[in-house]
Amino acid sequence: QDLGQMSPVFFTFNDRERAFEIIEAVTGARMHPAWFRIGGVAADLPNGWDRLVRDFIAYLPPRLVEYDRTIMQNRIFQARTKGIGSFTVDEAIDWGVTGPNLRACGFEWDFRKRQPYSGYDQFEFNIPTGRSGDSYDRAAVRIEEVSQSASLIGQLLEGLPAGRIVADGAAQSAPPRGGEGLALVEGFRGDVLAWVRLAPDGRIARCHLRDPS
Repeated sequence: QDLGQMSPVFFTFNDRERAFEIIEAVTGARMHPAWFRIGGVAADLPNGWDRLVRDFIAYLPPRLVEYDRTIMQNRIFQARTKGIGSFTVDEAIDWGVTGPNLRACGFEWDFRKRQPYSGYDQFEFNIPTGRSGDSYDRAAVRIEEVSQSASLIGQLLEGLPAGRIVADGAAQSAPPRGGEGLALVEGFRGDVLAWVRLAPDGRIARCHLRDPS
């Protein structure tokens, strides 16, 4: 949009709406579902959710090919992004850059691969990287991440187990009273850190969140 290419914005908003329709069908809310809970989720998956997801991940790959043709191969887009806003891996690390912006410099780091959590070690996916660390590579990395995400979702559809949707008891869903917990995950913009320390009465004494932006 900032480059003067409005058509791709409207094309991709159509895809975004399709994704929101699935989220709304599963959770009852469109943009702010509040579905996740400490130790699980608010409700079980409704009947037919998998068909909605399968239809979407079948629909998406041809769209990504079209976006590559109309956006990434567009000479005006390339002229306005290649060599623009470049930084090196060393600069990115010094500045605390994480996620796709770091990978666009050529540094192959993803928490889901390097320090797997939530079963990510059971799935096959690639870490998209760039070379120049410029605006073009940052866009290219994100588009490839959409493709990798669709592949991951397809694998999850085949292996999602049945079972409880919320852990039993506070011992499984929260740290012990007076304890502390630290979690690092790969967010869609980069590393997300959450640290919590509980007081002896179980209330939160201190909390620190570090987002990637």
